[in-house]
Amino acid sequence: MQLAMKRLQREFHQILSVNRQYLDAESVSRSSATRSSYSDFEEDESEDEFRAADQSVSEMDRALTIAMTDLKAIADCMTSSGYGKECVRIYKLQRKSIIDETLHHLGVERLTLAQVQKMDWEVQELKIRNWLNAVQVAVKTLFYGERILCDHVFSSSVSIKESCFHETSREGAKNLFGFPELVAKCKKSPEKMFRILDLYEAISNLWPEIEYIFSYESSLVVRSQAVSSLNMLGEAVNTILADFETAIQKESSKTPVPGGAIHPLTRYVMNYISFLADYSNVLSNIVADRTRILESPLPESYHGSPESYEDAFSALLAWFILVLLCKLDGKADLHKDVALSYLFFANNLQYVLVKVRTSNLKLLLGDDWVTKHESKVKKLASNFERMGWSKVYASLPENPAAMISPEQARDCFKKFNTSFDEAYRKQSTWVVPDQKLRDEIKVSVAKKLVPAYKELYDKFSAGLRREFGSETLIRYAPEDLGNYLSDLFFGAEVRGVYRHLIRVVGIAIEIWAVIIISHCRFQAPVLCDKRNT
Repeated sequence: MQLAMKRLQREFHQILSVNRQYLDAESVSRSSATRSSYSDFEEDESEDEFRAADQSVSEMDRALTIAMTDLKAIADCMTSSGYGKECVRIYKLQRKSIIDETLHHLGVERLTLAQVQKMDWEVQELKIRNWLNAVQVAVKTLFYGERILCDHVFSSSVSIKESCFHETSREGAKNLFGFPELVAKCKKSPEKMFRILDLYEAISNLWPEIEYIFSYESSLVVRSQAVSSLNMLGEAVNTILADFETAIQKESSKTPVPGGAIHPLTRYVMNYISFLADYSNVLSNIVADRTRILESPLPESYHGSPESYEDAFSALLAWFILVLLCKLDGKADLHKDVALSYLFFANNLQYVLVKVRTSNLKLLLGDDWVTKHESKVKKLASNFERMGWSKVYASLPENPAAMISPEQARDCFKKFNTSFDEAYRKQSTWVVPDQKLRDEIKVSVAKKLVPAYKELYDKFSAGLRREFGSETLIRYAPEDLGNYLSDLFFGAEVRGVYRHLIRVVGIAIEIWAVIIISHCRFQAPVLCDKRNT
């Protein structure tokens, strides 16, 4: 019996060694995907039946099937004869080395918290990206295939197959699922948020497979490690979100943005929030407590009550935008010109709206949120127009059809010239980055200004020139106003480039005109001769 068992031991070891290329986890898991799991085979199924069912598979799968069948036959024989420990020892040594070697090739390292904390973020991020690729292969192929192989070879004993799988996979699996926890324990910062969410999402998505593969009682330590990493990652996310809100509230720059353009804080916050919206499924599970949000003393006039959101994450995003808008409201007061403060706020709110419309934020915040803020942009633009152009409007007669004296008309032209020059001079350096908002403001001003001025101009321009003989009194023709208005809100630098471009195009047109005229003059005698002929 001893000689027979030693012979089987050697045979068992040889099959594991020689067929290593066929017994790799990828081949086992692939084979299992095309056929029923090997663990589902009954003990009383004969080898002939097993082989007959496998006639349609490839040569590699046949070799795998034969090897697994022989391993199972030897394991059953040795276990029933009281030599199960010897068989298990050989299996553990062989298979554990394969798992450790595969994880090493996947780039999974055994790291300590101190080692991870000392890494630069670029190095740490590289290891996170590598881990995200490795965990997919490790769970869906490596550990899954090992579980199938172990369950098949030792199907005659539940305790033995559990013990074998636990011993071969425990160390590698704990090391694999422990890495995200180490990352979560490192220093938190907003730029790390999305990699932490990637780690959380990877474990969360793989959890059904993890729970199935490591379902044995002895594998509880592996499941616990995966859960611990999820919890730590969730805590890290909540910490970063709290720090992000605090950073918005504490932003203390006192320098007005030139021309009332988009504030850097607006760009940063909205870009960050729009990226967060791409992780809505993950963050909805992490962000569950809205008590802190609902108890905040900040006003709700910008978007309505956060209580209207059933999803805590949607409420949190609306809250972040509310905090941003309250901050921008204070920064608008840094502009000494009241009209410019309205324009600054309108620009920034329009930027917020565009970011919401063009990202997943719209699905999370809803159409009502967008509608409310669109009306607020229109109101801000209207206030800007009222403060910025009221003097120009007031310089023209309230009723253009009413008869006024030439002296009154002269005073209207003088007041108009002064007020329009002042408005144009100030607003020529202001900027409206959004084309739609820029066009809406210009059209609104033009509708109120140009028709009233044109009627005044048509009635009195000729007479005033004859009577007073001053060309400087009537400085603008009606069509000039449209040209001046079209030149506004591009900012000083852009407007300079725009004018330079117009000059270049004008020169080019003149050159082409000269060339064409010269060419026509040269060709004219020839054409005349041809016609005469």
